[in-house]
Amino acid sequence: MNVTVRLFAIAKDLAGTDFVELKLDADATIRDLRSALISALPSLSDIADHMLFSMNSQYAPDHTPVIPDADIGCIPPVSGG
Repeated sequence: MNVTVRLFAIAKDLAGTDFVELKLDADATIRDLRSALISALPSLSDIADHMLFSMNSQYAPDHTPVIPDADIGCIPPVSGG
């Protein structure tokens, strides 16, 4: 399946784009999506372990199956005070 992942904040800055399209297996999980994202955009590897993902406006843990045509967001770590 093909999915589009929207990137925000530092992930967007590191990638140089606000979205990426990925091809995943039909039974892919968020963990698989994370791996495919890092393969496609190695510049995100330093923050990969700290990124969260959302699917259809809900947080999606690594074991969550990816739904075709879902609205997927990559939420990078935040800092500040």
